Amino acid sequence: MLRSQRLFAIGLAVMGALLLGAVHVAAAKGIRAPAQETGFLNRSIQLHGATYRFQVYVPEEWRRNDHKQWPIILFLHGRGERGSEGMWQTQIGLPEAVRDHPERWPFLIVMPQCPQNHFWTEAGSMELAMAALDRETEELHGDPNRTYLSGLSLGGYGAWELARLRPHRWAAVAIAAGGIFWSYAPERWKQAGSLPGEYARAVGRTPVWLFHGTDDPVVATRQSQLMYEAFKSNGGRIRLWLYQGLKHDCWTRAYNEPELPRWLLEHRLESQTPVKQGRGGAPEPELRAQAERLVVLPHPPAIRLSQAQIENLVGEYFEGNGVAALTVFWQGERLYGKDRYGQVSELAAESPTELFYPWGSSLTRFIAQRDAEGRITAMVFYDDRHDERWEKRKGNY
Repeated sequence: MLRSQRLFAIGLAVMGALLLGAVHVAAAKGIRAPAQETGFLNRSIQLHGATYRFQVYVPEEWRRNDHKQWPIILFLHGRGERGSEGMWQTQIGLPEAVRDHPERWPFLIVMPQCPQNHFWTEAGSMELAMAALDRETEELHGDPNRTYLSGLSLGGYGAWELARLRPHRWAAVAIAAGGIFWSYAPERWKQAGSLPGEYARAVGRTPVWLFHGTDDPVVATRQSQLMYEAFKSNGGRIRLWLYQGLKHDCWTRAYNEPELPRWLLEHRLESQTPVKQGRGGAPEPELRAQAERLVVLPHPPAIRLSQAQIENLVGEYFEGNGVAALTVFWQGERLYGKDRYGQVSELAAESPTELFYPWGSSLTRFIAQRDAEGRITAMVFYDDRHDERWEKRKGNY
């Protein structure tokens, strides 16, 4: 028995020495252990005796001990992501955009989950969202002057309510496919002549950016149009981007706009406080009224190519392993591309060296590369997440 105890103690000592040696080796090589967890993290909060799970996104550069304040976003998901497991809300919208382009989103992002059979516009759901935001703001050093609000669909309903009830909490608000006329409270439409103005006056000069699909059958585009007109009439700061041809899911396109995170960071809550005396001695806000309405086309206008430009594009393009990735051909006055699976799709030209799918993704591009003599030698496929370069077969040019 004594012998086994001694062997056990020796084993622990050896393990400790090995671990210590590994630490010294790592330090000598300049390898640092991560200071804390980052990325999408599981969280839970107690509220009125119940436990609610949610998620928080922490950028890789965040450090617990440097006491740097970080911009922070409260994100409210849609109807389909309600539940109690605390994770479904990370699948679409802003969380999806962060996974695709984390470099664009240097924010802490708090993602509470609305319980099943409840709505974000209920007092209890809003209390849950704010409690999660308050706790993560304190724990993760969120910046009170750079606190932002965003939501999509059902979460857009909730975002409008929180913007109205707590207008001085948000430096800016971004809402996709939302509104104030809730699908589960159709009688609110009877107040269409007055309700938008009430929200506009309550929100005041807090900057708001709305996104909506022109063909949305779930939350009518008119909802955002009414809010735009109300803010414009009441001297608010409002942007409305209407995506031509999109239905309810406009949020994938909206959160993928590179300008959106930059726009959020342009605004600070402290800059919205009164700074000068107006008529009669009343303070006036620093921010001026601003209204922008833009219809965003799914694709740029296609240009007509010359016969020489077409012949320069036509040919087979191969991956590095010799597999044909794209075949560009001209047929019946139209340009087409056949992919590696044999699927054929029409192509249109944005320029003599840039092609896109007129009936497909608005993000996909084929960018031709030319040699010193102007001959196309390769094609770069680009879909906003990654790019691939395909060499053109020598006999094609």
